[in-house]
Amino acid sequence: MAKRLCSFLSVLGVAAICFAGCMAYGQDKPATKPPAAASPADQPVLPMHTPASTTQGTVEVEGQHIAYTAVAGTLTVGATAEQDAMLGPDGRPLPGTATLPKDPAKAPPTAQMFYVAYFKQGTDAGQRPITFLYNGGPGSSTVWLHMGAFGPRRVSTPGDTHLPAAPYKLENNAYSLLDISDLVFIDMPGTGFGRLYGKDSAKAFWGVDQDGHAFARFIARFLTKYNRWNSPKYLFGESYGTTRSAVLSNMLENGKGIDLNGVILLSQVLNFGDLPDGPQGNPGNDMPYQLELPTFAATAYYHHKLPQQPSSLEPFLKEVENFAMSDYARALGQGDQLPATDKQAIAEKLHNYTGLPVAYILKANLRVSGGDFEQNLQADDNMTTGRLDSRFSGPTINPLSEEAEYDPQSSAISSAYISLFNQYARQVLKYGNGESYLSEAIFGSHSWDMKRGQPGGGSDGASLNVMPDLANAMKTNPQLKVMLNAGYYDLATPFYAAVYEEHHLPIEQSLAGNIQYAFYESGHMVYVNDASLHQLHDRVAAFIRSTDNSGK
Repeated sequence: MAKRLCSFLSVLGVAAICFAGCMAYGQDKPATKPPAAASPADQPVLPMHTPASTTQGTVEVEGQHIAYTAVAGTLTVGATAEQDAMLGPDGRPLPGTATLPKDPAKAPPTAQMFYVAYFKQGTDAGQRPITFLYNGGPGSSTVWLHMGAFGPRRVSTPGDTHLPAAPYKLENNAYSLLDISDLVFIDMPGTGFGRLYGKDSAKAFWGVDQDGHAFARFIARFLTKYNRWNSPKYLFGESYGTTRSAVLSNMLENGKGIDLNGVILLSQVLNFGDLPDGPQGNPGNDMPYQLELPTFAATAYYHHKLPQQPSSLEPFLKEVENFAMSDYARALGQGDQLPATDKQAIAEKLHNYTGLPVAYILKANLRVSGGDFEQNLQADDNMTTGRLDSRFSGPTINPLSEEAEYDPQSSAISSAYISLFNQYARQVLKYGNGESYLSEAIFGSHSWDMKRGQPGGGSDGASLNVMPDLANAMKTNPQLKVMLNAGYYDLATPFYAAVYEEHHLPIEQSLAGNIQYAFYESGHMVYVNDASLHQLHDRVAAFIRSTDNSGK
């Protein structure tokens, strides 16, 4: 995805095949007996449904030998609760509830959602935690968390530069979460080996609430299929996946009767008005400039672009955070009433914290966007700074451009992830031969629907804000625990913006203690750094142990 607004990775999908099963229904009441069987000539040609594939494997996690069963397959969900209730386990209409149209294109929309589940062998499924994981975009598959973070095999991505071309290295993941939880990696509708089917299917599934309902229906179906209703349950979302988790947690808690043990957020964005991408398009809202500043400082620190290099990162960031919310906030708040001498002083302070020239900061009116910073931090070297992970750099495409025109980090690792998953799925999971894996949704003429209402009424206003959704889930289930994980070098969803959002959730003070915070010297995908992945595993495992309630 080339758009800067919270796109997770810019990778190309491939042609779509293997659509989900279809259904139609036209009666208000269930039929008292199944309809007469139609002749073969009357039946429509239904999309292919690939059976699930079950394989066995082992992984060594921090010295622990774990044997597991892997299941790769699809579950089909309807676009409405009524329609979903009429679908059987195979995604086809239950007898007596629906008839199949002769033209599948006229059928109500369904989504065939691809997943890979890993179950540790020799455990009590009723006591064993289960974690549902997904990436963001919106529009991304979950290949990144699967192959980079917690699956039993991991793509090797050493360093902070563009990887050499294939062959790439797939290695044992010593930090897979299988030591503490069973894992279900879910691809959003229209990605992976799953497909959309039926009339207006993109409109039915590609939107904030539409997507949330699809995942809620998927999770309910999965719990039934694998008899996991009484297992401790966790959501793990990355990037837009954290937006999804806020919406989904509220839907599960208050629509499906499913209490969650924990919601784990990685590279969070709940209020899109806080993002550093294009804040100049919303003049009068200066909060993004304040919240992005600590990440600018961390990045300049990493690349040694500061006038005076601090001795250590975290104390330096605390100083920058304090400036962002005090002197800088007051200066921005004065607008054109800020005295010239004060403006000069703030610009010089910003220079000390970002490494950008004072003259450039003054020309930008003290307001530098994420794209501006990525283009200009290393301009003297004709290098562009990474967005998803600002430790990465790459040759600048156009030195005269105002903003960065690509993301060096995305370009550096995407091929390795996509190539190795395609090989892994077919050779190890034994799934997908003859089918295409879509790492991203192919949006075409229908884009993501960001418009929706908030729990309890009201609307999001100018930009999407799902903070009330997460707050509502926490209030209706006061035992729900939340864990925020963030990388210091993330210019897509800055860590300090996430902290600000958590501290401004509309919840009682007593519930604020339900939120844990963890930070990493890495970027958006904190797991591409081996040391950070080790920390992420250990901290998430500790969070699950403290909240699974199985021994309490």
